[in-house]
Amino acid sequence: MPRIDESAAAAAPTLSRSQRLDRLPFTREHGRLLGGAGIGWALDAMDVGLISFVMAALSRQWQLSDTSLSLIGSIGFVGMALGATLGGLLADRIGRRNVFAFTLLLYGLATGASALATSVGALLVLRFIVGLGLGSELPVASTLVSEYAPARIRGRLVVILEAFWAVGWLLAALLGYLVVAGSDNGWRWALALGAVPAVYALYVRRSIPESVRFLESTGRHAEAEAAVQRFEGSTPMFGGAAGPVAPPAAAGDAPADGAVTAPADAPVTATGLSALWGASLRSRTLGLWLVWFFVNFAYYGAFTWLPTLLVADGMTMVKSFQYTLIITAAQLPGYAVAAYLIERWGRRPTLASFLVGAAGAAALFAVASTPAGVLTAGCLLSFFCLGAWGALYAVTPEMYPTAVRGTGAGWASGFGRLASILAPLAVPVLNRAGDLWLVFTVFAGAFVIAAAAALLLQERKGVALEQ
Repeated sequence: MPRIDESAAAAAPTLSRSQRLDRLPFTREHGRLLGGAGIGWALDAMDVGLISFVMAALSRQWQLSDTSLSLIGSIGFVGMALGATLGGLLADRIGRRNVFAFTLLLYGLATGASALATSVGALLVLRFIVGLGLGSELPVASTLVSEYAPARIRGRLVVILEAFWAVGWLLAALLGYLVVAGSDNGWRWALALGAVPAVYALYVRRSIPESVRFLESTGRHAEAEAAVQRFEGSTPMFGGAAGPVAPPAAAGDAPADGAVTAPADAPVTATGLSALWGASLRSRTLGLWLVWFFVNFAYYGAFTWLPTLLVADGMTMVKSFQYTLIITAAQLPGYAVAAYLIERWGRRPTLASFLVGAAGAAALFAVASTPAGVLTAGCLLSFFCLGAWGALYAVTPEMYPTAVRGTGAGWASGFGRLASILAPLAVPVLNRAGDLWLVFTVFAGAFVIAAAAALLLQERKGVALEQ
């Protein structure tokens, strides 16, 4: 058993468990949690990304219409919308870790089964089940990491968690380029590989800790104490002594740089959806729902259809997949810059700035007329859009107290998924009406609305997650 630092143990009688977690450095336990959740996140992204390449292959192999392709692209997001709301509710009742593990198992098995589909109908049913699992898992994983992360670096850690999305989407692009485009049955082999999350769920259930705040809220104080001591006794990742690194600011004091402050929110007594629209949470819920909706619409509309649109614009399937792979790689530096800025500028300015940048990149894509222009605009769109996603996932759990945090994050994500259902259906209509110019001009407008809605959110840089 790891040695518990004496200073941390001495602090235990006078500080809450949440305050003790906030005073810790970044330890090996934090790294293990971030890596474990991040791998699950990357596997999610790989599954979501794969369908865009499968659509491009099936458009040729099964001779599908735009309507059929739109349904294949959208049905998973129908499941994600339902899964996000149910997953958030379940996370507040049975625990973050349990929901995380179950949803990995669910969508992994359904993705593997999708490889055996012989009709559009069968593929639609399985993709809906995949969406249920994916939609439940994403907000739950970010909430779990948020609730363990020290307040002074919480935003950065959640953005790093979101950066695993780029890793997963890159894996999907590589599978598209190397496997899907390699043979007529390449899309089946790629989907079969998507069953890996079902195996990974076993690791999650055994190795990732349950949220201390959830354990306390359900009266499991002995388990909560053991979890806190596990982190307190863990070795710091980047040198230095274990134990607290900064005292919390006293109530009413101006926080020192890097110190943790107590939020000034009024107590929330209601639960469920009614609490999210109560007087104290109404404006931030409205802002979150609008940002989630319009970011989902622009992001999934663009990236779900990108390989197919490039093929329809005259590229070969291999060339289209190659361009998509390069554009996808630009997501990683976007996350890196957002992870740095979110603890320097704050959550709200970082989110709004990246959304404005994404709007500009979408406008550039709308007028791009050369391969170099398409690549440049696409890379900028990846950079800004995924940086915005990282900031959004960081700020979302911070808007709500523990009792409704999973519910709040789940409903925001679920409402946003409604847009991800609409976007794949809207793209063919917009493309027929005005080609790529109209498609990406509409996406640019969506990013502008999301940037304006971000101004409704409260700044939570350095603020503890206590109620």
